[in-house]
Amino acid sequence: MEDITNLLALADKMLWVTALVAAPVLLSALAVGLAVGLVQAATSVNEQTLTFVPKLAVVALVLVLMGSSMMTLVGDFAQEIFAQIARMGQAEQVIP
Repeated sequence: MEDITNLLALADKMLWVTALVAAPVLLSALAVGLAVGLVQAATSVNEQTLTFVPKLAVVALVLVLMGSSMMTLVGDFAQEIFAQIARMGQAEQVIP
C-alpha cells in the first residue's frame, strides 16, 4: 500500500513539474498571439504568418530568461525519482 501511495505522490509531483515548466512558455505564446490577433483585427490585416515571428521571439526570450529555473525544477525532480528508486531497491534487499 505504501508503494502505491508513493507512486501516486510521484505522479502528482510529475504533473505539477510539467505544468510549471510548460506554463511560462505556453502563456507567453498565448499572450503574444492574442495581442497580435487583436492588432490584426483592428487593422483588418488577415495574414496568418504574422504571428509566427513575434511568438518565436517571445518563446526564445522566455526560455533564455527562465530556462535555468525550469532545468532546476526538472533536475530536482529527476534526483527525487532516482532517490526513490534507490530506496525501493534497498527495501527489497532487506525483506528476504
